[in-house]
Amino acid sequence: MTKALLNIDYTNDFVTGALPCGQPAIDIENEITAITQKFIEEGAFTVFAIDLHFPNDHYHPETELYPPHNIKGTEGRELYGKLNSLYKLNADKENVFWMDKTRYSAFAGTDLELKLRERGIQEVHLAGVCTDICVLHTAVDAYNKGFKIAVYEKATASFNEMGHRWALEHFKSSMNAKII
Repeated sequence: MTKALLNIDYTNDFVTGALPCGQPAIDIENEITAITQKFIEEGAFTVFAIDLHFPNDHYHPETELYPPHNIKGTEGRELYGKLNSLYKLNADKENVFWMDKTRYSAFAGTDLELKLRERGIQEVHLAGVCTDICVLHTAVDAYNKGFKIAVYEKATASFNEMGHRWALEHFKSSMNAKII
């Protein structure tokens, strides 16, 4: 299979916790879970690209922008709701991969590109939060690395509705992404 799902930051802290998208993120729970389940069942490479921070990390650039969130070992960093249960049921499958990331983009400072290339992945499908931050930066990096991009409109959310809408249009008009 030449496509992969990048499931970005759908954690307790980003849905209802320390840095919440709130209702828009709650509203996508069923859709993001269904899409993820479909990818897993089809044997497609399914990546959980999850933000990782440490207590009292005063050197991380986000420290000045946001309250502490997605701290290692906390409940806030666990996947939200049904997606957490789905992940736990499938974590040992060969096509399911948990990846820590410390920047907005899932490509920044990680071996994600290598993991995708060694599997022959040519198209990345994006779901998660925040559409106009981590999903956006991941999409830009994927585009610059030559991957085709698909974004699930009903499986992405942000705390900023205008930013969410802008990002979806930007994916389509500037990166030739499919909006599904």
